[in-house]
Amino acid sequence: MAVLTGTARCTDISSTRFRALLLAGLVVRLLALPLAGTEDVLVWKTWSYGAVSIGPTHLYGVGGIPPERGVVTWGTRHTTVDYPPVALYELTLAGTVYRWFSPEFQDSRWLTVAMKLPAVLAEGLLALLLWRVVRRRHGERAGRFAASAFWANPAMILAGSILGYLDPLMALPAIGAIVAAVEGRPIVAGALLAIACLTKAQAVFITPVVALAVWNAPAGRRAVNATVAAIATALTSAVLVLPFVAIGAWRNLVQGVGSLLRHDMLSADAANLWWIVTYALRAIYAVGDLGTWGAWTMKVRILGITQIMKLGYPNARPIATSMVLAAAAWALWRARRATDLSVLLASAAFIVHAYFVLGVQVHENHLYLAVPLLAAAAAARPSLGPVLVATSAVFALNLYLFFGLGRGFPLPPRNFTIVDATVLLSVANVALLAWHARRYSVAGRLEEAANEAAVHLDRGSGDV
Repeated sequence: MAVLTGTARCTDISSTRFRALLLAGLVVRLLALPLAGTEDVLVWKTWSYGAVSIGPTHLYGVGGIPPERGVVTWGTRHTTVDYPPVALYELTLAGTVYRWFSPEFQDSRWLTVAMKLPAVLAEGLLALLLWRVVRRRHGERAGRFAASAFWANPAMILAGSILGYLDPLMALPAIGAIVAAVEGRPIVAGALLAIACLTKAQAVFITPVVALAVWNAPAGRRAVNATVAAIATALTSAVLVLPFVAIGAWRNLVQGVGSLLRHDMLSADAANLWWIVTYALRAIYAVGDLGTWGAWTMKVRILGITQIMKLGYPNARPIATSMVLAAAAWALWRARRATDLSVLLASAAFIVHAYFVLGVQVHENHLYLAVPLLAAAAAARPSLGPVLVATSAVFALNLYLFFGLGRGFPLPPRNFTIVDATVLLSVANVALLAWHARRYSVAGRLEEAANEAAVHLDRGSGDV
């Protein structure tokens, strides 16, 4: 049976070692909270100040023909808002708590802690979710592996408590939605999916996996479950955006969040296929000024999509979108009959990874969601363990090479490898995606074998 399901004895983590890993992960996170993080943390502070000052519903702007674009001001900083509403609600809560202690909303290490703490709390809840769900299905050892592979993962600590990204706030409801769908709770799945997508737009990539999980479980109620989940998603979304609609800021919200689709860059510091293209194009056009050696060994900078189009190259957006859709369609086809949670989590992880490698306008932190998905999947399917390790390493290096340990720390050199290390990392990530596809395909075949065996058993019992 273990051969059919792909479940096997994973890394043995004793109770003592498990507690030590949990404690170590907690201590490191708490120590890292006061660190300045990336420039994004300053953005969170600005949005948070604006939210507690004028209310989150006013941050995108209100009304106007065409819709006005709200500009949030905090001290000398001025910025617009492009994150979905739930992220703003969460920053409002953090800012409200901080303002109890600092009515002037002064910049301080404690404000940095306040901005980072919600994401760390979300990571703690996500580790608990992974442990409980995997333990219930595959035993205590597997549960410990899933939780510790996520919680004690250096890449997760670097992204969350050190650099200050908000991805954990999206990852928690996103993975919760897949779990709820598999367990036959379409209302919860639909609601959590809406919360995830309205926290960070990248959650949209797990939407087809949630839909597939709802459709596949339980048998005989597919249409009902799908309808209920869709209604739950729509109603939850309506409730979350209703405050904006009520004051006439709906079109402003759409304009603000929609600006994410207009980012003009092949790769926004993501070590992926388009960073390689960026490197090649910049080097080719720099040979005349820098010489061959200087051009091909220079530090790579972001390149705009419109800039390459002016040079006569095609628009990269439809090309990249087609590749991401093709990869996602293949992953969903491999899992089309899946009812096993680990296969569906693995499918979601591959889709997120494919988006990160093949998509344009991708930022350095957008690989975050793939790691907890792989941690849970690998606990039940050890063949995915090496993919988890490699993906975590690529993600950690991607963050570190571009941003180090955040503001206040020197950036690591990127030319110690002669060719910019981020380019070599991008090549490795493209190769990793191909390997990931192969390992995921094996997991899908194991699920199909299990389903076929179950059908034969059912037929055999019917003959008896």
